[in-house]
Amino acid sequence: MDNIRPTTENYFSNIHMMKIFFRWKWHLLSIAVVAALLAALFSGSFFIKPKFKSYALVYPSNIAPYSDESESEQMLQWLQSQDIRDSIIRKFNLAEHYRIDSSYKYFQSTMQFLYNKNVKISKTQYESIEIVVMDTDPVIARDMVLAIIDFCNLKIRKIHRDKYSEVVSSMEKTMQEKKAQLDSVEKALSELRQNYELIDYEAQAREITRGYLRTVDGSNSTNINMKDVLRMKENFESKAGQMAILTQRRNDILRIYSEFELVYDRAVYDADKVFTFTNVVTPPVVADKKSSPVRWLIVLYSVAAALFFSIVVISVIENKRINQEMKDLINS
Repeated sequence: MDNIRPTTENYFSNIHMMKIFFRWKWHLLSIAVVAALLAALFSGSFFIKPKFKSYALVYPSNIAPYSDESESEQMLQWLQSQDIRDSIIRKFNLAEHYRIDSSYKYFQSTMQFLYNKNVKISKTQYESIEIVVMDTDPVIARDMVLAIIDFCNLKIRKIHRDKYSEVVSSMEKTMQEKKAQLDSVEKALSELRQNYELIDYEAQAREITRGYLRTVDGSNSTNINMKDVLRMKENFESKAGQMAILTQRRNDILRIYSEFELVYDRAVYDADKVFTFTNVVTPPVVADKKSSPVRWLIVLYSVAAALFFSIVVISVIENKRINQEMKDLINS
């Protein structure tokens, strides 16, 4: 019996509610119609300007990621950067377009709010970047997407050029230092050549030894100028060690200079190159149909909200009426 009672009470309660709905059906219908008409009216273009959507899907290209982030995450940070946002605001004069007075106390925060409201940049599940712009002008929406991509390319290119320009500047300084060291070594070697007739360490060592020991082949072995041999031997003994050190030093400098020159040439190439850093998979187009507001959704939500609050009010009225009837019945 206890299990049957709640079911019976719910049954009669539902019947009671249905009776209330039937009693107020014309009122509810009138409220729904009025709400639908008002929602349709106030969601029109006279009150709410329609917005058009333009979007693009891009993949990063020619980008080296920092730390553990992916190329897409790195590009997402660039696309959402403050300077790109400011460049878009200036290029399209969005302050005037959004009708915001530049002297307004909260101008910056308001512009940032409106920009973030109309421009959405996010990473997709396929590691591409989606750039979505909503605007009352479909052409401006398309152009803003293109401008965001262009400014991103310019920003990354500037960052790369600044980085490689630093390398170029550093390499130029290092190469100048190595060139000065090489000139100093060459000057010292030149003095040895001019003053001591030392030209080639290994070749001269061999020839001086052959002349001194008279091991020269052929008829020239009897015509050796021992005076010159002894003079060259003396020069060689006093300056050969210095010449060997200077020669090795020159070779080391030339090797290092050659390595630096390769790095320098590569940095100059990277600093001067004009690359794009975005592969546009889906380019933006001028929308021919508005994306917002969706009038039927506004009408549907408005009717549902109006009926909900109407039912609440009707329930209050009915409860008061029932309570009053109960009081009158008890008093009688």
